[in-house]
Amino acid sequence: MNYIGSALPDFQVNAYQNGEVKALTPTDLLGHWSVLFFYPADFSFVCPTELGDLATHYSEFQKLGAEIYSVSEDTEFVHQAWHEQSTEVGQVAYPMIADPAGVLARHYDVLDEDAGQAYRGVFILDPAGKVRSYTINDMGIGRNAAEVLRTLTAAQFVAEHGDRVCPANWHAGEKTLKPGTDLVGKI
Repeated sequence: MNYIGSALPDFQVNAYQNGEVKALTPTDLLGHWSVLFFYPADFSFVCPTELGDLATHYSEFQKLGAEIYSVSEDTEFVHQAWHEQSTEVGQVAYPMIADPAGVLARHYDVLDEDAGQAYRGVFILDPAGKVRSYTINDMGIGRNAAEVLRTLTAAQFVAEHGDRVCPANWHAGEKTLKPGTDLVGKI
């Protein structure tokens, strides 16, 4: 299924953040850019490296008006215990969503039902809650927070400048393209 342009499902989940547990609904993800960052499991191996990498870049996401939401099938209490025990995960200041019923993972089709774990999916949502970019990796393939940040920046640029597009490896401030017949065969 293609998720580009699809909306958030109806949900209510708990999230652990900064020593507190809070309930989240779709309304909480509206009005700003959101990055849903699915990962297989707490107390695992590749996952803490990814969440730590995101934590290192968190202020850059915030400067762009975006919130990161890490999501696994673990409970908010397991998130808390992991946050308190892991040096890498202890750096995390963004919400860690508990999705033990698999509501979000099933909606975005990243749940491995047999394992009860989510594949490594990244979904970038615009302020209206619509998917603008997504990637899904197998469980053993870690992701790069800088690339997620670059993709978010490109999605924001395209949303703001609908007549321009971002070429491969584009970064903020670099030249973009304006599609038209004058470019056909010249790139």
